[in-house]
Formats: sequence, C-alpha cells, structure tokens
Amino acid sequence: MKISEEILEHFSISYPLERIAPLERILFLDIETTGFTAKSSYLYLIGCAYYQSGRWHTIQWIAENYSEEAAVLDAFFSFAKPYEYLIHFNGNNFDLPFLSQKCLQLSLPYSFEGMTGIDLYKRIRPYKFFLKLPNCKQKTLEQFLGIHREDVFSGGELIGIYHDYVKSPSEFAQKALFLHNADDIRGMLETLPMLAYYDLFNSSPRAKKVQANSYRDLNGHSRKELLITLQLPTALPKQISASAGGCYFHGEGREASLKVPIYEEELKYFYSNYKDYYYLPAEDIALHKSVAGFVDKSHRIPATAANCYTRKYSSYLPQWELIFEPFFKRDYKSKELFFELTDEMKKDRDSFTAYASHVLSMMASSY
Repeated sequence: MKISEEILEHFSISYPLERIAPLERILFLDIETTGFTAKSSYLYLIGCAYYQSGRWHTIQWIAENYSEEAAVLDAFFSFAKPYEYLIHFNGNNFDLPFLSQKCLQLSLPYSFEGMTGIDLYKRIRPYKFFLKLPNCKQKTLEQFLGIHREDVFSGGELIGIYHDYVKSPSEFAQKALFLHNADDIRGMLETLPMLAYYDLFNSSPRAKKVQANSYRDLNGHSRKELLITLQLPTALPKQISASAGGCYFHGEGREASLKVPIYEEELKYFYSNYKDYYYLPAEDIALHKSVAGFVDKSHRIPATAANCYTRKYSSYLPQWELIFEPFFKRDYKSKELFFELTDEMKKDRDSFTAYASHVLSMMASSY
C-alpha cells in the first residue's frame, strides 16, 4: 500500500462551510473501485480532504495489489476515527454502501456509525432543472462553475489502468490513479459554492424591499406586479434567472429580485360550513341563516358548497399551497388560490419573507 499526502497551498473555499460544522471535524471522502458492487469488484483507492492548522490537506491510500484492500480500509477508518462529519458526492448511493459491504466481506469491524453524512449530490440534485443543468454529475457542476481539471481520464478508463498497474507497476499509472482521485476530492471542495442554491431554497432569503410596479403587457393592457428585493443567505457563485407560475426570479451574488403578478379583480371567499347559509340568487351572495332568515323565502335557497361565498374586489397575490388565510378563488372548482394584499400585510416584512420562500419553492418544484 502506498500513501500520498499533499497540502493545498493558497487554497480557500468560497462557501461558509463552518455553518455545517467546525472545519476541523469535517472529512471529505471519495473512493475508486473496479466496479459497482463490492462482491464482484475491488476497492483500490480511498482519498480524503481535511482541514488542519488553517490549511486544507489531502491524503490517499492506494492498494498496490488486490490483496491490500483490507490494509487500505484499515488505514482509512483509523484516520477517520476523530472526525464527526463525512462529506461526499453521491456517497449515499455508492461510496458508503460499497465500503460497508467490503468491510463485511473482509470481516473488518468498521462502520460509519456515529458519523453525520452530508451528500452534496443529494442536496443539489432537486434544483438541477432550476439551474438548467443537463445532469448532476460532479464534472457537470465543475463545468458550470468553470473549474478546470488536470486529470484527463474517466473513472471507467482508470479501471484498466489499475489492472495494468497491479500486473506491472509504473510511475505513470500510479500518478494517473492518484491524480484522478485528487481531482475528484479537490473538485468536491471547489463545488461547495453550489450549496448556495440549496441555501436559497432551504434558508429563507430576507425581504429587504417590497414595492408594487405598474407596466403594460404585450397586448397593451395595464398590469401590476409585486417586486421583492431579497437578501440571500449565501452568495450565489453564478447568477441565475428562472420563471414559473407567472413569477420571475433573478439572483446574483447576495441579492435577488422576485417578481409576482398582482391580480386586481373580484374573487370569491367560500364558507366551509355551507349548511348554515342561504344563497340569494338575485344578489349572488350567501348569507348566514341568522341573517338570511329575515329574507323572503322566494328569494333564498339553501346554500351548497359551490355557491356559499361572498365576493370581494381587491388586489390579490397567488399562492400554490394554503399559506395565507383567508384564501380566495375564482370559482369553486378552481385550483388556483389567492390571498388579499391588505394594507396590514404591506407593512409586514416578515410576511413577505415567508411569501418569497413559498414562491421559490413553487418555482423549484415546477422544473
């Protein structure tokens, strides 16, 4: 077994990783294997990155032959023992199950019990389409951020190189094997800023400024929109724009803008306890029986769920789940929900912060 260690000089991470955990307690992990299943393939390299004395370091263990799998696992788990957080890329689906199965296969007493796992792939994948990414592979994220790799081989190509290395060790093969894994580890560190998009949807952006704008649409009709200026929890590594549900988002750095249509029209509020109401066809309104009891019987009928409403002309904002009450609809069967943009809400910055998160969630799920 050979070990390669390196100090990443003049290297810093442009993401506040300490929000997740103290840097000295975090270990990054990436493995290299000759296949996808532990039973029918070999583990030949484990690489890690860690923070010590104000600098980032990498350490790698490579099996020089097939019989050194256990030695590599022993070395890794001994090294990992002091760490509490394990960060990986798609490790929940591959790295961790592979290592656990390999330990069972080799009768080694190791597990990841007691360690908190953080899968970067799992955190970023839900926003793949929002970010307009073709897939969520690590190399795709690196390309999105403009990160350059020295390694020219794919993981599949390295399998053949490793088998050749076992048969006939060479400096070229060893360097290629170490370099690919080193680039994977460094790539994980360099793609951490992608977590800013995770934070965008999971740590509420703060509404800094709210205003209503008037404009004319393509048909010349007068329209209104709500413009919310947001302070983002983490600076975005690249500007991003998206639209869904009639809403528009643009984010750059620590600031973003969110535009939401304001609907000025008459909508209906439906009473749930319709059996306690009468409907007055002539007035197109429902009245509680305690009041409608004084109305001539010929001018009233028992209310149903579909006509038990009151009408109100006002300014409304859309909502895609029941976040604000009372909620209004255009008709009983309509799935579109609205709430009134009241004078009280216009003064409530916290409500706009909550509403902005609601709109962003809708936009993320629309892609």
